[in-house]
Amino acid sequence: MPVVLGYDESPGAVPALRVAVEVAAAFGEPLVLVYGAAAPGAMGEEYASHSEALRRAGRTALGHAVAVADEAGVPTTVEILDKRPAAALLDAAARHDARVIVVGSYGESPMRGALLGSTPHKLLHLSRVPVLCVPGDAAPV
Repeated sequence: MPVVLGYDESPGAVPALRVAVEVAAAFGEPLVLVYGAAAPGAMGEEYASHSEALRRAGRTALGHAVAVADEAGVPTTVEILDKRPAAALLDAAARHDARVIVVGSYGESPMRGALLGSTPHKLLHLSRVPVLCVPGDAAPV
């Protein structure tokens, strides 16, 4: 049962990567690194170039995360999905029969997250598997 991590190199994602690697190593499970690359809107050529830019950013970010996991001896799978982040993580968790979804949280108050629909907030309400939400200022474990 793999550990699924949403990773985008944001300030909240960096501590979440560290925790996800630790959890995967502790359980002897692989780490599925997920990047939701859905471009906002759906308008022709602009959508295509925005989507490709998001995919490039995702490949770069996930490449860095793979290096961290490799250093810890944790096997990885990388998925860049054409979905918004919460939907991408829920999809990956279901397909991989995940043990847990790990996601970072940074800079949003609970009220803002509830009103605007932050990824951690959506996951906590929609996921059928446990969600581990790592604060952006989490101390090393």
